[in-house]
Amino acid sequence: MANSGDRESKLRLEAIEWLSMVTDNGRLPLTREEIAEFRFEGEKFRLIDQSRGIWRPKGFEGALTIVTTFREPGKERPYEDEIGQDGLPRYMWEGDDPFLFTNVALRTSMQRQMPMIWFVGIGRAPARYQVVAPVFLVDEEAHLQRFVVAPMDASAIIPDVVGQESPIQETMRRYLRTETTIRLHQPVFRASVLRAYETRCAVCNLGHYQLLDAAHIMPDRHDVGIASVVNGMALCKIHHAAFDSNILGVTPDFVVKIRPDLLEEIDGPMLQHGLKELHNNKLMKLPENKKEQPRKDLLELAYERFTSAGAA
Repeated sequence: MANSGDRESKLRLEAIEWLSMVTDNGRLPLTREEIAEFRFEGEKFRLIDQSRGIWRPKGFEGALTIVTTFREPGKERPYEDEIGQDGLPRYMWEGDDPFLFTNVALRTSMQRQMPMIWFVGIGRAPARYQVVAPVFLVDEEAHLQRFVVAPMDASAIIPDVVGQESPIQETMRRYLRTETTIRLHQPVFRASVLRAYETRCAVCNLGHYQLLDAAHIMPDRHDVGIASVVNGMALCKIHHAAFDSNILGVTPDFVVKIRPDLLEEIDGPMLQHGLKELHNNKLMKLPENKKEQPRKDLLELAYERFTSAGAA
């Protein structure tokens, strides 16, 4: 008979595999009711606490899941998680006591490098969560009462050594930032934007999530390229590519523009109906919550980029 440690390890892996399956490999957010459908060894098994952000199931040694509460733009969460200078997210302790059982459970998961599940809130009514898994706690900043979260275990991370900066460290740091963006930040951004746009393309109203992307208005590498729904638009793959290539622009008043030389070009039906006929049309879909609509200053910067490209 498997011991409790083997059972815990088995459950973690099965939960992560199940979540990957029901979310179409992370493309679909889940409600609490949907998360509650997980079964282990034939019985329902809870993956999320009813009131706490940290969940350690009965009999487990380490925490299994963490939750970040949804926040509308401009509002604070009960516990404000941050991104460190290394590009890795931080997850706050519960309260101030380092020996509170939930904080001890997180510390155990960190020390034993147990794979965990992160439910990131991306909407409410009903509450919906983007699943990010697996994640690992790779360090604790006790003076700031928080843990460091990474998309890979600590063995893949080379610690900084004061006075001994090396090319390997810098290469690993860039790799870690890239992996963190791909595995942690991008899925949450995508889910938040698609939820705000009710899974429809802002330009053409296409409603199939498999064909939709969350487009950054200003790239995340830009100083103002914030990872927020107000810097995003839900776009189908054609219009996303057109937007990023400066073939299609959007004015600060939400009017679609097509690059002038394309308007003169004669080609097949996609160019005619998918692009040229959209010129001077208003966006067909915007978030109902005005606080989640694209920020006009970001659209203005992107539109300046579009007009400059057309004049080149």
